[in-house]
Amino acid sequence: MDRRETGSTHPESQEQAPLLLTGTGVSPGSGYGPAYLVVGDIPEPAAGSRHDGDAPAERDRAERALDDVAADLESRGARAGGEAEEVLGAQAMMARDPGLAVEVGQLIDQGVAAPRAVFEAFGKYRDLLSAAGGYLGERVADLDDIRDRAIALLTGLPMPGVPTSAAVPFVLVAKDLAPADTALLSKDVVAAFVTEQGGPTSHTAILARSMGVPAVVGCAGATSIAQGAAVLVDGSSGHVRLSPDEDEVTAARNADEARRAVLSAVSGPGATADGHAVPLLANIGGPRDLEAALAAGAEGVGLYRTEFLFLDRETAPTPEEQEEAYRAVFDAFPGGRVVVRTLDAGADKPLAFLPPPGEEPNPALGERGIRLFRRYPDIMAVQLGALARAAAGTAAKAEIMAPMVATVEEAAWFAEACRTAGLENAGIMIEVPSAAIRAADLIEEVDFFSIGTNDLTQYALAADRQVSEVATLQDPWHPAVLDLIGMAASAATAAGKGCGVCGEAAADPILACVLVGMGVTSLSMSAPALGLVRAALARHTREQCRLAAEAARSSTSPAGARTAARAELPELGSLSL
Repeated sequence: MDRRETGSTHPESQEQAPLLLTGTGVSPGSGYGPAYLVVGDIPEPAAGSRHDGDAPAERDRAERALDDVAADLESRGARAGGEAEEVLGAQAMMARDPGLAVEVGQLIDQGVAAPRAVFEAFGKYRDLLSAAGGYLGERVADLDDIRDRAIALLTGLPMPGVPTSAAVPFVLVAKDLAPADTALLSKDVVAAFVTEQGGPTSHTAILARSMGVPAVVGCAGATSIAQGAAVLVDGSSGHVRLSPDEDEVTAARNADEARRAVLSAVSGPGATADGHAVPLLANIGGPRDLEAALAAGAEGVGLYRTEFLFLDRETAPTPEEQEEAYRAVFDAFPGGRVVVRTLDAGADKPLAFLPPPGEEPNPALGERGIRLFRRYPDIMAVQLGALARAAAGTAAKAEIMAPMVATVEEAAWFAEACRTAGLENAGIMIEVPSAAIRAADLIEEVDFFSIGTNDLTQYALAADRQVSEVATLQDPWHPAVLDLIGMAASAATAAGKGCGVCGEAAADPILACVLVGMGVTSLSMSAPALGLVRAALARHTREQCRLAAEAARSSTSPAGARTAARAELPELGSLSL
């Protein structure tokens, strides 16, 4: 099995690990402390194990165990709050999935003991998620966690978990981490996260960013680190250094302190040093994220991911549920922009209340976003209607955009649907290379662009952003990606319309300056990144940003582009990630 008992020594940890490991940095800053390995297994229940013949009692025992696991996850989420509550709530729904309950019950009726029935039933679902990849593939760790917690209850074993207190903050190292492992941790307990698996959208990455804890994922060899070994983690570069010397640790701490000092000295709306306004907005998944966004000084919302209202549920959210969730966000930013992305589901984020699509060998190229809307127009009509009612009477500027638009015809269709619903500001996301290349045509049909650099990079470089093996290709600094961004921004500028960026690229202070230099008009990111970007823009003029963009696009590699841009931005100092 893949789950683990905490605190045990992994056999591989006896081998000498390299002094420097490298993964994908997903939450900036540095963290230093002793390694705490989450390793070992919850033993697999013996194959062929049978119950005593009382199937109803055994079914009841299994059902209670799964329900207790769900209740515990919900309790942990309520105590943690924020994104952790959403994540653990979704995981609790998995524990209560009726299909899983039926599978477990059928096995028990055949004489299989409850622990083994849970193991086998979850194994079928695990295989399906692993084969699907993408968003579903990254939920395998969540499913394993539920399975192991239920088996622990059924067999009397200690519940999996990590310590929620420690004499000194530790670096939590694991093959992968389930949400329940991290939800109740704080910066006082954990100095950094390091996992061998996972990508930028894994729950480890999401929760680390929301906690403001440095994190590196996709770090090969991480579990070969010896238990208790001193580790220095750089959540920006993705470097994990073992047994660092005192000077290295001091340098990292000084860099963090200098960064904090700069951040505390800059506040207010985003703008370059010469006063060119660049609104800095927040990416959110729902009303629960508003507190962090407001605390970080967000001027509005640049990406409201509405799919979190729809995923992991058996029925579609009612119009009233949707309207309430949308209005809460509009009301939080009177006078500010709130950019709402319509439902981005389908393909690797299926909806349980819709028929499954046909076989899709490559879900990233399948039926998602606006393609799903066009197949199920009633779903879109309900969402657009709820958005129109929520926006009515608020002081926020509501802007509605569709994901995965690839053609002029799709852009025109969506804009007309928005106008029919009474929504005046309709835009599209630039995520598909065809949309960037023909941006001058598409901008004639809509009111604004928002560039999703995560997917745009994925499609431009044919590198799945969920696959750690091709993570080095998933780099928005690639000059080809910068050229596509430049095409979209130039087309919007020529038409007198806005072009924002809401992908992770906007959270990089150096790249944020480059984007502004290419004509991007607003930047949206996770709340913890707003301060760094605000400070970087405040230290440079618009002309310096333009020169940095020109230098980056003249390069032939991502590393070269970053270095060239950095040379044109002399005031970055400690803000350089």
